[in-house]
This record gives sequence, C-alpha cells and structure tokens, in this order.
Amino acid sequence: MAKRGKSGGRNGMRPVAGVVDVPAGARFSGPVEGVYYIDTGDCELIADQDNSTGWLLKINGVMSSHIDLADPLFLDFEYMRWMAALIESRWPASGPAGTKPKLRGLHLGGGACSLARYFHAVYPDARQVVVELDGKLAEYVRGWFDLPKAPLLRLRVGEAREVTESLTAETRDFIIRDVFAGALTPRPLTTAEFNQHVKRVLAPGGLYVVNSGDAPDLKNAREDAATIAAAFKHTMIIADPAMLKGRRYGNMVMAGSDVPFGDDPKLARRLLGGAVPAHLWDDAQVRSFATGSPVRHDPPHPHPNLASSVRESGGRGPT
Repeated sequence: MAKRGKSGGRNGMRPVAGVVDVPAGARFSGPVEGVYYIDTGDCELIADQDNSTGWLLKINGVMSSHIDLADPLFLDFEYMRWMAALIESRWPASGPAGTKPKLRGLHLGGGACSLARYFHAVYPDARQVVVELDGKLAEYVRGWFDLPKAPLLRLRVGEAREVTESLTAETRDFIIRDVFAGALTPRPLTTAEFNQHVKRVLAPGGLYVVNSGDAPDLKNAREDAATIAAAFKHTMIIADPAMLKGRRYGNMVMAGSDVPFGDDPKLARRLLGGAVPAHLWDDAQVRSFATGSPVRHDPPHPHPNLASSVRESGGRGPT
C-alpha cells in the first residue's frame, strides 16, 4: 500500500528509534536491511524471506513496493502485472522483424521503480521518467537497486501534477498514475483538469493507466471512472471479481485512450491466468459503472500549494 503518514522522520515529526540517518552524498553498493530517514518520514528495507533476491520496501510502516534484483520481470503485486499486461497488449514486445517499440513512459509515483525496471527489460530502448516526491527516497532507491541509467530511466524529484503540467505536449506513449496519500490518490491528481494535462502530454494512441484504490462502497472508484471516461473516448477497467462486486478493499486498474483498446484474447487469458485472476470491463461497462457519479474538478480558487501539500508514493494501495 502506498501511504505516507507523519509517524516518523524530520521536519518536526516524531523521531523513530533505530532509524538510520545516512549522511548526504553517501554511496550505496546495494540494499541493506534497515529503517532509514527520508524527506517525508522513514522507510524500511526488508529482505524477502521467500525470495533470496527479493526486497520489500515499506514507507512509514506501510508496504509500498517489492523488487527482485535478479529478475526484473517478476512483479509481486497483482495490479502491476495487470498494468504490464495492458501496456504489452497495446505495444507487443516484438514488432516487425523482431524490432522492439521505443516507448516513452512517465511514472507518477516512484516507490522502488518496479514497473520501470520491468518495462526496461521488456522494451530495452524505452525512455522512462519516474516522478518521486521524496528526494531522499529516490536517492536510496537509485543506490540500492542498480536501476538503468539515464536516458533510459530518469528519476525526477518533484510533485506529480507540477511535473506533468511542465511537460511538452505529445511526448509520452504511456503515463502511469500510482500515487497515494493514505488510502486514496491525492485529489489534484484525479480531477478533470489534471486529466486534460495528461491528454495533452500523451502522444496520439497513448495510454493513461491508473491504480485506483477503494473501499467496498466503490465511491472513489466510480468517481475515478467517471472522470477518466469524461476525458477519454475509450476506457477499460481491470480488477478481480470480488473487487468489482464491492466485496473487499482493493485496487482497480483503469485506463483511458483516444483509440479503441480492441479485443485481445491474449490479454484476457493473461489476466485470468495470474495468481489473482482478473476480469476486464470494456468501455460500455466502465461507463455503466460510473453512471450517476460526479466528475471531479479542481476547486475554483485552489490554494497555491494544494497539489504539493500531500505526501505521495507509488505502491499497492488499500489491498
């Protein structure tokens, strides 16, 4: 789950016993278990007891990411596997004559950069930017996990909406929103106005993919779906049946595009074949699901620091 509270860290927050305060400029030669100060509190790096090359990352006591140093194609979180399947359905890894797409990706929410590592393995020539609010966390992750170097992968420290608004039009093939403050995505990243910035930055045929977390009442998910459907001609939802029926807390993967998703039987089989089988809703089902829910908008006179007043992270959400 991607939550950042204020239980520990600097900037007037209560200190946490046993937290490592690494000097500025210190170099890392790989992951070391422990709890570390970051700019928004503290993070904990834990060796995966079931995987000798796996690592778990907690942020302020809440699980955020998993990474396998030996296998970038291993994604432990099911919603990440669904996102990967959707993007690979749009852009098959092997094109004509064995060529691979040279995709341009933007990840809003960093965590351990699990998906960015995955896409680097699938699309070696891809150019990706990961936006992470917490500069200290970005520094740790870069040192711990031996990420691909620029220009293949760049970590940009900043607030996700501000960075998105600053980007040149039609410069990204896919944009992934995986940002949480508590159990939900910060509102400035869920509004119709933000969706318009996303559309502007996406290239023709591009794909906007979001991790939408919610409780069983599905109020947040319906509003997310309504807002994305208002911005994009074509939409899709991927989730497990229990989540779609409002039987548990969890995650839905939602997507919007200006071109149809098409009917890819391989995608449906891949989603059903995972450890957590998922169903796919087409555009008509998404719009029916969102019926009666309001489209979110920015407040008429937002506070100048509204977008940057939250603590953001990529991660699992409320599962």
